[in-house]
Amino acid sequence: MKKLINILCAAVLFILMYACAATPNMPSEKVAALLRNGEFTFMAEQAQPSNYDVVNVMNSLPRSSSSRMLDLDYGYTIVLKKSELRVELPYFGRMYSPSYDTANNSYRFTSKDFTVSQQTGKKGSTVYTFLTKDQPTVRRIIMEVFSNGKTYVSIDSNDRTPISYNGYLMESELPKK
Repeated sequence: MKKLINILCAAVLFILMYACAATPNMPSEKVAALLRNGEFTFMAEQAQPSNYDVVNVMNSLPRSSSSRMLDLDYGYTIVLKKSELRVELPYFGRMYSPSYDTANNSYRFTSKDFTVSQQTGKKGSTVYTFLTKDQPTVRRIIMEVFSNGKTYVSIDSNDRTPISYNGYLMESELPKK
């Protein structure tokens, strides 16, 4: 009887751990289809500022750590369509020319004049480089997409320190009619 209870507890624990796992991997065929189509959405899960002053401040707060604080809520995205690039990501780091309007202190813009270059990266990944011509502060956005859908994004700006994001690729939502 005691062995049966132990087996049931282990099975319940295994099921809970499996159900609470992070974002599931996307099949590589679906990732390849999204990349071929050229229209997809990057969903950010975590931010990593490169400025250690920011990390040190977050670590100095009581009962917190910077790694946990930089887990992002659902909804921070980069949406790539044929004619536009829409970026909605938070920013943590040093700004050299901040704005009094706090809405301008994060990355929230839509670019209609941009170039995309695509290369094959290491270990079968695909690396996109976006150069926006109508956004004076954003120098480039580098997005590395792996075959399981996991994605790494780095943003270089003229007026702030670089920042990177981890997340996953997903299909873009269809517009509501």
